[in-house]
Amino acid sequence: MSKTDKMLSRKEGGVGYLIFNNPDRHNAVSLEMWETASFYLDEFAKDKSVRVVVLTGAGGKAFVSGADISKFESERASKEAIDRYNVAVDRANTAIYEFPKPTIAMIRGYCIGGGVGLALCCDIRICSDNSKFGVPAAKLGLGYGYKGVKKLVDVVGPAYAKEIFFTARHFTATEAHQMGLVNSVLPEADLEAYVRNMAQTISENAPLTVNSVKFIVGQALAHESQKDLKACDALVSQCFASQDYTEGRRAFMEKRKPDFSGS
Repeated sequence: MSKTDKMLSRKEGGVGYLIFNNPDRHNAVSLEMWETASFYLDEFAKDKSVRVVVLTGAGGKAFVSGADISKFESERASKEAIDRYNVAVDRANTAIYEFPKPTIAMIRGYCIGGGVGLALCCDIRICSDNSKFGVPAAKLGLGYGYKGVKKLVDVVGPAYAKEIFFTARHFTATEAHQMGLVNSVLPEADLEAYVRNMAQTISENAPLTVNSVKFIVGQALAHESQKDLKACDALVSQCFASQDYTEGRRAFMEKRKPDFSGS
């Protein structure tokens, strides 16, 4: 596949960064951007040195502001084109939601429509105090599928999910925090350092423990018929049988920082 410069990736220590780079359009996402995002996520998943991934937007004014409407004529003008676009969006969102390692959405400015959907796919959402959130589907006559709605309900509950969709209005960072849509709200000047510190802290913890908890929390949210408790038990057993468990015990006794290898 061809990649686009409107999607960027980089690594800093054990942290991978995926950056939506379309600031002139508040990081609205095109088909090519969704496809490139999936490519970079696959690279991060394979890279054992990457233990956490941070998703963010370039330019300082937006995280992601939804689909790039300027591309609709070329990307969503026919049923076949719409189907391809929807597949690309679903593949990227699924890649984030099912990503085997922790993900953090670093949100600054506008987080609208598909941006909210993208943020909901991440494990943790941290925003600046000037952020704005909204899902304008009801103002555009758009339908929203079950998977996207369920992710919102799982995070904020049914009453807030209905308010977000029914009103289609913008919500402040404080409102987003009150409803549980974001974990924390930071002054804009402090956001990046806070997220970097959180990501670094997670990356230095035992990967088998962190990743097993991510899987188990996902199982806790799954329908009873879809829960895989044997897989949960196997992951816990893997932690206790690991070299990292030995390293963690020894580091504690020796009063030093552990050096986890993920094995």
